Amino acid sequence: MSNLLVEISDRIATLTLNRPEVMNALNHDVFKELENAVADLGSREDVGCVILCGAGRAFSSGHDLKDIDAGAESEHAQFEADVLEQLASLPMPTIARVHKYCFTGALELALACDLIFIDEDTRLADTHSKWGLSPVWGMTQRLPRRVGAARAKDLMFSARLVGAQEALAIGLVEKVCAVDSLEDDTLAYAREVTENSAHTHRVCKDILDKTDGMPLGQGLSYEYTNSPGACDDAQERVANFMKNQK
Repeated sequence: MSNLLVEISDRIATLTLNRPEVMNALNHDVFKELENAVADLGSREDVGCVILCGAGRAFSSGHDLKDIDAGAESEHAQFEADVLEQLASLPMPTIARVHKYCFTGALELALACDLIFIDEDTRLADTHSKWGLSPVWGMTQRLPRRVGAARAKDLMFSARLVGAQEALAIGLVEKVCAVDSLEDDTLAYAREVTENSAHTHRVCKDILDKTDGMPLGQGLSYEYTNSPGACDDAQERVANFMKNQK
């Protein structure tokens, strides 16, 4: 049985973590399949948005403790981190669709996506300190960039669960949905995204990534120098709009 299900429909790719019997705990095999899926998506022109979700009762309970107990934390840590970097570097927008639980390694996985949508029952946490582990998949860098250094420290030091409304208030997630509408709401948003220019999305993601952490003046200079202005499909899109106005 595949640990990751891949479905592509209407220019939307849905990647589903598929270990529901262990609440989609993340192991090396999951990341191997995720690596292959991300490599394929990176070169596809027929995909305009990616949704990452989990099968069954939860998005993911986090890194499989059996892997850690067997010593895989030190053996494979850089590999998993590299896969998350590849996910974060996809040229199209990515959305983590999170329900119920999203702990530690699972949160690092979600943070590698552009946006995080959750339902009202979702609980998120960084529990590295509960297990005597230190982050190796990006938590110390991606979490404070979302919520600020002080809030990141709070979540790391306390290992406490964060509910849906607090997660939204502190900027950890972008959208909170009703439990029974999370899937439909995420899909509707993804469809809106794919109606817009994939070329623009690619340029914006690249500039945002390259200028992250730059002073404002330096970032503006980078945009002025590296943004093409009119993207590859601009003329066609403007022409279609003008045609429909007649």
